[in-house]
Amino acid sequence: MGDARELLGAIEPESIALSFWSPPYFVGKHYEKHLDFDEWKNLIKEVIKQHFPIMKTGGFLVVNIADILCFKDEKMPRIQAHNIRRMRTVTIEDVLKAQAKHPNYNRYQLAELLGCSEQTIDRRLRGNNVRGGKYGTQTRVKVVGGLIEEWGNTAGFYLYDRRIWSKDPAWQNSPWHTLSYRSVDEFEYIYTFWKPGVTKIDRNRITRKEWSEWGSRGVWKIASVRSNDDHPAKFPLELAIRIIKLLTSAGDIVLDCFIGSGTTAAASILEGRKYIGIEIDEKYVKLAKKNCKRTLQELSSSNRDLSLYDEIHSSH
Repeated sequence: MGDARELLGAIEPESIALSFWSPPYFVGKHYEKHLDFDEWKNLIKEVIKQHFPIMKTGGFLVVNIADILCFKDEKMPRIQAHNIRRMRTVTIEDVLKAQAKHPNYNRYQLAELLGCSEQTIDRRLRGNNVRGGKYGTQTRVKVVGGLIEEWGNTAGFYLYDRRIWSKDPAWQNSPWHTLSYRSVDEFEYIYTFWKPGVTKIDRNRITRKEWSEWGSRGVWKIASVRSNDDHPAKFPLELAIRIIKLLTSAGDIVLDCFIGSGTTAAASILEGRKYIGIEIDEKYVKLAKKNCKRTLQELSSSNRDLSLYDEIHSSH
């Protein structure tokens, strides 16, 4: 457990075949509120830089990230005009009352019950108002692709590929999805960087059907995680599995330096890869270990050969 910037240097040089992670997006989540925009940029830049010595030549660094939608700009005029259609106001009291009545409901079910978006539920419960509000400092879209590419190139990597993860509509339960003319964000980017060296291309890692349906496709349609009760920013297991199957071989080491709930580690276990996970929040370290243990138990109960996993579990 600890800060990725401090722990990456402890990993054996030239040992990581794939590093796949999704960093804090700078969208107002509780675990990133201590960072201002410059501090966030320095965090991601330094993490990418420290990857170069530990990656195998020919290996891949894969970053899943979306464009930043809450880059506050004090100089930006307040463009949110008077909204003609009056929306129903859902208060935190409404959400808590519904939650008490239906304790097993996730935020999507609560949103449908209250006639609002799941984002409204998330904002009321977690205070994640990424837009700033009508009377707050306005926010503007910040395209991150150029920043990520620059930081990767500076570290010595080359941008090898980029794909789009197309999710299901985030606000599909709301009859009016947005109060402005901005689009609802329903996709994220997957940037793949290559460390110069010999790369083994092995199509046998995936089936012909998988190659046709997603291996060679630039847009991956994968539903987002419906239950984020234990962690507010999980990506689906299928996303990690595809990256791991496509870019690594059995026994390779996969790294996730923002391990969160442990999805990358669980995918590594399922695909017969070793893994290293780094996480700064003790609560999420425990959650990741719990999820890894459950994954191993499920494999054991399915009578799969677990010999490949004997040397796994290098969780920091």
